[in-house]
Amino acid sequence: MFKEISVNKIEENPFHLIGKQWMLITAGGPDSFNTMTAAWGGFGYLWNLPVTSIFIRPQRYTFEFTEKNDFYTLSFFEKKHKNILTYCGTHSGKDYNKTKDTGLVPLETDLGNIYFEQARLVFECKKLYYDDIKPEHFADRLIQRNYPKKDYHRMYIGKVIKCLVNEDET
Repeated sequence: MFKEISVNKIEENPFHLIGKQWMLITAGGPDSFNTMTAAWGGFGYLWNLPVTSIFIRPQRYTFEFTEKNDFYTLSFFEKKHKNILTYCGTHSGKDYNKTKDTGLVPLETDLGNIYFEQARLVFECKKLYYDDIKPEHFADRLIQRNYPKKDYHRMYIGKVIKCLVNEDET
């Protein structure tokens, strides 16, 4: 049902894809993983590689999994699954079984990373770099409004090693 494609074949608007459709960031393997909804991130080329950037606050349960693992996946869904993304963004994997509660069906990549059967587009990424957002580096102080609790994100940059399209969902 999933077919590997080149990242160069993707014609979707990344601003709409991430900012409006949202994504699930998933880290860990079949025995232990967590997923969270995100609407911040990016796609591009860095260090002559196709990359993604994701941002995770340290209090999020997925943070632990992203720290412990060398890979993460980004899963994008059709609009009909927005309720799943809403649930995964408002419930912690510490307290809830998101896959059971939402009906998400975890699948495993060849490298043992988790994505979901209901996804329509998946990026499997290998972490290349991370750094913490530093408030003293904000060129525009208005950005500080996003951090009333001073819980600055950690940014991860990952090389896209595989892109999958769900032929049943597209």
